[in-house]
Amino acid sequence: MHPATRVPARLCLPAGLLVAFAAAVTHAGPDADFAPALEAQVARGHSAVLRDADFTRDRDALRRFYEERRYRPAWLEGREATRQGALLLQALRSAGDHGLRPDDYDGTTLTYRVIDLARGGEATAAEEAGLDLALSVAAARMLRHLHFGRVDPRAAGFDSRLPRAPFDAAAVLERLATVGDFDGALAGAEPAFEQYRLARQALKDYRLLAVERELTGLPPLKSRSVRPGEPYEGMAALRRLLVALGDLGPDAATGGSVLDEATATALGRFQERHGLAADGVLGRRTYAALTTPLSARAEQLALTLERWRWLPELDAPPIVVNIPQFRLVAAGGEEGVLQTEVIVGRSHPTLRTPAFATGLSYVVFRPYWDVPRSILENELLPKIRANPRYLAANDLEIVSATDAGAAPVEPTDDAIQGLAAGLLRLRQRPGENNSLGLVKLMMPNPYNVYLHSTPERRLFEESRRTFSHGCIRVRDAAGLVEYVLRGEPGGWTRETIEAAMHDESPAGDNRHVFLTRPKPVLVVYGTATVSPDGTVRFFEDVYGHDAKLEALLRQAAR
Repeated sequence: MHPATRVPARLCLPAGLLVAFAAAVTHAGPDADFAPALEAQVARGHSAVLRDADFTRDRDALRRFYEERRYRPAWLEGREATRQGALLLQALRSAGDHGLRPDDYDGTTLTYRVIDLARGGEATAAEEAGLDLALSVAAARMLRHLHFGRVDPRAAGFDSRLPRAPFDAAAVLERLATVGDFDGALAGAEPAFEQYRLARQALKDYRLLAVERELTGLPPLKSRSVRPGEPYEGMAALRRLLVALGDLGPDAATGGSVLDEATATALGRFQERHGLAADGVLGRRTYAALTTPLSARAEQLALTLERWRWLPELDAPPIVVNIPQFRLVAAGGEEGVLQTEVIVGRSHPTLRTPAFATGLSYVVFRPYWDVPRSILENELLPKIRANPRYLAANDLEIVSATDAGAAPVEPTDDAIQGLAAGLLRLRQRPGENNSLGLVKLMMPNPYNVYLHSTPERRLFEESRRTFSHGCIRVRDAAGLVEYVLRGEPGGWTRETIEAAMHDESPAGDNRHVFLTRPKPVLVVYGTATVSPDGTVRFFEDVYGHDAKLEALLRQAAR
């Protein structure tokens, strides 16, 4: 990444006042009226200073914070900001570095209030108490947003089945007000995920890049595409953009008006980072990605940060499926690292793969596929009625709806009627042609979604892999099972796993292997991710979840 050199304008304060913030402060104690005034304002749950005056949501934490301090000021001393108070004001004004909205914390307003107080402006003890409290309220809000996010995850489509650890906002406030490492104390409220830290840094980079608005202003294409060796009038602008994004080295930034080999290779890197076919051809989809404003890319990173804040704290490395990336990553410890492509649900609202957190509890080799009612009614029943031989041709059988051990029934007209009425159910026998493939990995959730292999291997070659009815098809399912079962009783290896998947004996069908301890699974929705080497990738908002989250955040900011 080679961020642009121009820096966005920040609040400029008189140098003398900035020095005053960090200078030694007067040693006079607070006015005797300060503590009772502060206690009363905390109890009231209303700030006369902040734009969003109601702080009842954080009142308990603020009460505990100030009770420990005996209602002495936390950020002010002798009508000036303490060093910690100055650092807090800077953090509130810089909330955008964390993917938050600075206006939500009134950092600029509070800064000028403190400046006015330091200049000797008239203020009663109650007003000074109100200003100190307002700083604490703004800090508590920011801490809550950094830790939990700004909106209810369920409203935005994320459902966690894993518990979250308690968060002691009062204790973090006390650390902010007292410890020397202010930034470290603030970071303690944020997710500990490495992906979160990387995304935060990338957000800063892209916000700097976004200052150069002309970077993405490429001339329009005059044909359907520009292939290597063909001319394009925007080659200089294209190279400049690819250099700024780190896809093209500065030494290769010069050349004529033809799409040369070096630029085509860099274009391929850009395409790979944006979920496009990396062919080095400047086509319509690639042009649209290149001309997307970098401020929009920064917003994608900010939305991803918001989503990472919803995730539970984990005591083991998770299996992570990122829906718009169509990719599964499992990494950590002795299990090693696994990355593989996945297929997710279609974009229709009833067929989308949900985002949720849960635990993977067991593996089923050579599973039956119990056909969901929606698929039976909407897709298969018409085919069965038209041709009962459709069942045998597709390894389907009709069985009891209640007795799992009952033998299959003949596909008579009465049986098909019972199937339609819900008295019987349809399932597919284990085998190579089973829709679940040869293995499935089960994780309790209310959506009946799980991970499984598939016989439709060709679909993994598509760049946009939204083909399932909601479940997640895994390209290297055997590798995932090896990752999951490593260290479990039975001495599972890749060879024994493959043997179990292809065991056609009656004992091999529908064989269950339970884990001694569930493995955490995170099915997430992030249209921006950052690799450990700093490579930033962006993906299409295939389900429209980014737009929904943006709307919820705008509503929350009102």
